[in-house]
Amino acid sequence: MTQPAKNTKPIRLWGGRFTGETDPMMDQYNESLSFDRVLYAQDIKGSIAYARANTKTGILTQQEFEKLEEGLKEVLKEWEEDRFQPAPGDEGEIIGTSTAGKLHTGRSRNDQIATDMRMWLRDELNLIESHLIDLLKVIAQRANSEIDHIMPSYTHLQRAQPVRWSHWLLSYATAFTSDLQRLRFTKSSINKLPLGCGAVAGNAFGIDRVQMARELGFEGLIMNSMSGVGDRDFVVEALQCAATIGSHLSRWSEDLIIYSSLEFGYIKLADAYTTGSSLMPQKKNSDSLELLRGKSGRIFGTMTGLMMSIKGIPSTYNKDLQESLQPMLDTVKTLKDSLLIAARSLATATVYPDKMRAALSPDMLATDLAEYLVRKGIPFRETHHLAGQIVSLSETTAKPMDKLSISEFQTVDPRFGDDVLSVFDYERSVELKDATGGTSRRAVREQLEVLEGMLGEGS
Repeated sequence: MTQPAKNTKPIRLWGGRFTGETDPMMDQYNESLSFDRVLYAQDIKGSIAYARANTKTGILTQQEFEKLEEGLKEVLKEWEEDRFQPAPGDEGEIIGTSTAGKLHTGRSRNDQIATDMRMWLRDELNLIESHLIDLLKVIAQRANSEIDHIMPSYTHLQRAQPVRWSHWLLSYATAFTSDLQRLRFTKSSINKLPLGCGAVAGNAFGIDRVQMARELGFEGLIMNSMSGVGDRDFVVEALQCAATIGSHLSRWSEDLIIYSSLEFGYIKLADAYTTGSSLMPQKKNSDSLELLRGKSGRIFGTMTGLMMSIKGIPSTYNKDLQESLQPMLDTVKTLKDSLLIAARSLATATVYPDKMRAALSPDMLATDLAEYLVRKGIPFRETHHLAGQIVSLSETTAKPMDKLSISEFQTVDPRFGDDVLSVFDYERSVELKDATGGTSRRAVREQLEVLEGMLGEGS
């Protein structure tokens, strides 16, 4: 599209009040087009919807609207083909005619940018949801196909009780499905239209905001114009949601970093998601997981920084709110990339069930031993103490618990029967944890069914 000749001085929408020149340093400090430009598609769609609504108010004739729509669609095409180069200061005002000038009737940059941001964020959260679902599908696939693998669970990073590898996978699936629910709620909360709120007090020409909301895909309206232009809670909510996902990705990564170390050896990442050392030839570093853990801190930082920026400003629009866009852009990109890397790292990793089983030890069945006596009618408080004595005996004699003789068990308490050694069976142990949420095969499959149902919602 041919652009009109520019004046030597940029035309400012707010320039009529001012006679003095702006310090060039202030122009640079105030400039936002370098990052606002990512919103070009939303800005143009919003402008078309606003112009269409103004044909009903009488501000624009149908012919004028059609001219504007044609011009704006041409600008959209130029943006998409990377041919459009807006000049700093004109904020995309490229149709330099009296007709184009009518487009701003009743509209402020305040409600315009808030609308653009909500539309952009809504679309990006759809992509984040898709990436999160993809990660959950990888978890579900591995949990289903690798359900036979038994490994130690850990509390305080000390070996605790045997669990299925699938149970560990689904522990994070549970966290990520909660994230998915929060994300879907956040999307709905964001999807309210501020356009038509003007600068602060509303629109004086009776514009049909419901029509604009319908055209732009919004579920409802921001019902107060002051709130509409001054609210960035929708960005904070999205960043808080992202921070929670980042926290879960970080903890998931930390577990896998530990499990992939030579000391554990439960899992090995594919070469595509690891790097070596510039000095030590033998090294294979889990950089993908370490970056996932590190980038979660970046997400926390942008969220906290934005909250600090907006917590003390007075009501409605203030220039501080310009600082809400870059944290949003950075967080969305970081989270999208992180979810993709997480899914691909897990999908291509190799699991070593023999290493997992080799890490199991009879003392991890001490609770099973206590429960063995509970089934004989002895109170758990007492059986816990007796099982602890067996652990102590094992340590004192330097014999694994499953290698102690029946008579040695009975020196601690005669109620240990001849069948006591049957307790020391890892498969038996996990299968006894059959209540909903447990690590038995049935309970794990039940968790998988719930996960698959969750993934089907909203699709």
